[in-house]
Amino acid sequence: MVPAVRHVLAFAVVVLSAASYADDTWVLRTDLWHSPAFSTLIAHQEKSRLEGSLDGDAITGKVDGHQLVLESTDGQGQVSRYRLRRTKDEVTGTADLPDPNDGSRRVTHAVTGWKLPERKGGPRLWDYRPDSYSNTWDADRKPVLVVWPGDTIHTTTLDSGGVDETGVTRALFGNPQTGPFFVAGAVPGDTLVVHIRRLRLNRDYADSLDTIVGRALGASLVPDAGLLGKPVRWILDREKGLARPENASGALRDYVVPVKPMLGGLAVAPGFGMPPISTGDTSRFGGNMDFNEVIEGNTVYLPVQQPGALLYVGDAHALQGDGETSQYALETSMDVTVTVDLIHGRPIAMPRVESAERIMVLGQAGSLDDALKAASTGMIQWLRSDYGMTLSQVAQVMGSAIHYDVANLAGRSVGVAAKLDKRLLPSPHVRADRAE
Repeated sequence: MVPAVRHVLAFAVVVLSAASYADDTWVLRTDLWHSPAFSTLIAHQEKSRLEGSLDGDAITGKVDGHQLVLESTDGQGQVSRYRLRRTKDEVTGTADLPDPNDGSRRVTHAVTGWKLPERKGGPRLWDYRPDSYSNTWDADRKPVLVVWPGDTIHTTTLDSGGVDETGVTRALFGNPQTGPFFVAGAVPGDTLVVHIRRLRLNRDYADSLDTIVGRALGASLVPDAGLLGKPVRWILDREKGLARPENASGALRDYVVPVKPMLGGLAVAPGFGMPPISTGDTSRFGGNMDFNEVIEGNTVYLPVQQPGALLYVGDAHALQGDGETSQYALETSMDVTVTVDLIHGRPIAMPRVESAERIMVLGQAGSLDDALKAASTGMIQWLRSDYGMTLSQVAQVMGSAIHYDVANLAGRSVGVAAKLDKRLLPSPHVRADRAE
C-alpha cells in the first residue's frame, strides 16, 4: 500500500541500468556542516553516459557499475562534483562543493539519497493510517508517503493533546501532525494546492478551556481572568452536527452551537537553512494557522520550499470562533481527505485560501499591525499576478470591497485574513497543473 520512503529528500535522478534509457528522479540529502540541504536531480543514462539536471543546473557524468560520478555547473559557473554508490534504491557518497565564503577552497560533505518511485497509472486514492506523528514542521523528517499531483489522501489526525479517536494518547501534546506527505514533482518556487475534500469528526467529544487570551483582554479584567484556565469538555452530536458544553448550567444550560470542522494545522516544510519549527508556530509555509476557513470544500495554497513540499496536517477543531480566543478551540480528532495539485513556477509569499465565494490571504506576524500589512500585501500580489490588475485597480477594489478577519490571537504569532468576494473579480488566469 505505502511505498518505502527513505529518510532524505532532496536531490536527484539517476538511471543505473545500462539497458534503460528512462529518466529517474532521486532525492538527495547533503550534510552541510551538520545542516541538511535538499535538492532534486533528474538524470538520463545512455550506456555509461549520464546527463540531466540538478535543481535546474545541467549535469554530466558517467556510470561504472554501482558507482556514479557527476558534476553540475550553476549560473555563476560554480562546479559541484558528486561521487555516489547505489544500493537498490538508495545512494550514499560525497559532494565536493565550493566553500560559500571562500571561492578558492572546496569542502567535502556526506550525501545520502533515495529514488523516487515510478508513478503507476493516473490519480489514485491513498488510505494512510499513521503510526507516528510530528511535533515540528521539519524538512528532515522521513516522508510517510509519496503521492503525485491529482492524488487524494485519506488519513486521520490527533487532537492538540495527542489523543486519537479512541481516547488513547498517541503523541506528545502540542499539535502533533500527520505526515509529511512527499508530493512528487514539487520543487521550491512552486505552489502546493490542497483541496480539502472531506473533514469528519470521528469521536463524540472535544476539549477546550474557559480562558480568554491576553491579546483580547482589557487590563481591568486581568484580575478576574486569573481565575480562568479550567478545562471544558464539549459533547459532540455528530449526527446532528452540534456541540454543547458538558454539564453546562445557569446561563449556558441550553447553549448549543453548530460544529464547523476545520484544520488548525496545515503546512509544508520550511525552507533551506531553517531548523525544525514547533507545530505551535506559523510562518509563510503555513503552520499552526488556526484559520477557521480551512474547512471542507475550500482550497489552501502554500509556497513550496523543499523538494516534495512535505505536507503536514493536524490540530483538528470541531469549531473555533475568530481568533481562537479561548487558547484552545474545540480540540478533537478527525478523518481527513485532501487532494493535492501543483502550480509550477508560480511562487506565493504566504498562505492563500479559496472558497466558492471568496479568495483569502492569511498574514501572520508578531503583531496585528504586521499581520494586517502581510495580509494586504498578499492580496495585492494575488490580484496583480493572477487577475491582471494594475496597482491602481487593486487599490480601487480593496477600497470598496475588502474584508478583514482576525484569524488567530492564541499563538506566538497572530493572524489576519484579507478577503474578497470572487463575484466582483474577473476570471483568474492561473490554474493548477495536474500530472496525469
